[in-house]
Amino acid sequence: MQFWIGVFFLATFASIAQSQVVIKDVTYLPDGHPRHVLDIYKATNASNASKLPVVFWIHGGGWQTGDKSDVANKPKYFTEKGYLFVACNYRLLPEVSMEVLTQDVANALHWVHKNIAYHGGDPEAVIVGGHSAGAQLAALLCIDDRYMKAPGTPMSILKGCIPVDGDTYDIPKIIMTAEHRQAIYGGQMPTFGHRQKFGNDPLKHVDFSAVTHVAKNKHIPPFLILYFAGNPDTTAQARRLESVLKESEIPVKVVGKHDSNHSKLNDDLGTAEDPATKSLSEFLESFR
Repeated sequence: MQFWIGVFFLATFASIAQSQVVIKDVTYLPDGHPRHVLDIYKATNASNASKLPVVFWIHGGGWQTGDKSDVANKPKYFTEKGYLFVACNYRLLPEVSMEVLTQDVANALHWVHKNIAYHGGDPEAVIVGGHSAGAQLAALLCIDDRYMKAPGTPMSILKGCIPVDGDTYDIPKIIMTAEHRQAIYGGQMPTFGHRQKFGNDPLKHVDFSAVTHVAKNKHIPPFLILYFAGNPDTTAQARRLESVLKESEIPVKVVGKHDSNHSKLNDDLGTAEDPATKSLSEFLESFR
């Protein structure tokens, strides 16, 4: 019996492994930092002559940690649906400022636009997503066009945005929320919290907030905002971004997942029977 169980698991692993290939540590900035690299996932039967839409994924980690390998089930899910999946690294706080970090991600996206056709991707059809800190970066890049314009990437290539459980779409509000809690309940405030990470300057806090830059006629793509419904902060931030997008008549769907948590929501994305994945699949179908 144990022999057949082992055979079953080996066969299952082999099936998963053979369903996609990955090109690891592709440099997106010449003579750059060791973290200026990305991974490209594609189905094994995908041709370099294909023109597959691309999902560009930004990892979380509080802008201080994290790695492009933190993708769980997403590469398999997206490649089986006919996408190329790209995950990038970027420099981290406090080594660089938030401005530099954000531009790193925009530069990685520019590389995708210029080079992904060689790997069978469509450079004019990119969906940007990210978890946690990556959700803030994804939303900002898809709304504040300055970062895309710097290397010369057109906003028109963006076909969708999928921020997952971010708490910093409106940075002044999350700072006020944390400091109000501390004033009422006490406790130690973080020495390197959101106030410091985003420059310790009220004007910077506003400028790094995706909600600040929402406007019509900017090629802002449709949004699917996923969040853990048990967290009042990410719930409020998701609804805040939703309201601003709706005011500018940008298509947006917001989905809160119960019976989960911040990490599990991200890790479960792309698995069968996952409610958030069902919403994701419906979102992707709208582009077909």
